[in-house]
Amino acid sequence: MSGIRGTGVRAALFTVPLVLGLLGAAAAPAGAAGSHTPRPGASLTCRGKGVDPDALVRHRAEIVINAPLRTVWKLQTDVERWPSWQAPVETVERLDHGPFRKGSAFRWTTPVPPNPSTPATSLEITSTVRQIEPNSCIRWTGPAIGEGLRIDGVHVWNFTEVKGGVRVSTEETHTGAQVEADVPTATRILREGLESWLRDLKSAAEGRSHNQTH
Repeated sequence: MSGIRGTGVRAALFTVPLVLGLLGAAAAPAGAAGSHTPRPGASLTCRGKGVDPDALVRHRAEIVINAPLRTVWKLQTDVERWPSWQAPVETVERLDHGPFRKGSAFRWTTPVPPNPSTPATSLEITSTVRQIEPNSCIRWTGPAIGEGLRIDGVHVWNFTEVKGGVRVSTEETHTGAQVEADVPTATRILREGLESWLRDLKSAAEGRSHNQTH
């Protein structure tokens, strides 16, 4: 799953998923500069696998980052350093060792503010990489668990070199009784989380790229 960030449940469990969405990073208004929601179309995939086709809560977003692909990929896959550029991520622990690969797992935490359905809590997300293609795509899944809250998420990331940098596209789905009880709100939170994650990734990658060239 993505995660629950900022003022919402950042569920990017797989993003830092609803969790990024729900857990989202300091959420900003939809359509903020630098990111946008693509038109509806085929779901993103990694090595032929995508998000949950039956999930009621889902969102897809993308952004263009003016930095080398290797820089963007390194930031995204060096999960233990996420807290250094994503303030909503409090802790991250790799559950395996060595290169980030299929089967790699990591546990991370993010705070969740109180909402009509659940009290304020800390969300613990355990994400497992199911598919990966170096410098191209990642798909991870896993539960996000907090007091009175459980979200099961699937998160797909695509990285494509384009003129001027890298287009990062992400799509995530969430399932669970709490989020399905209010799909519009859960979807909004997921959207805010994913767009916040993309903005943070862009800022970190472009900042690192600038520093390396000066």
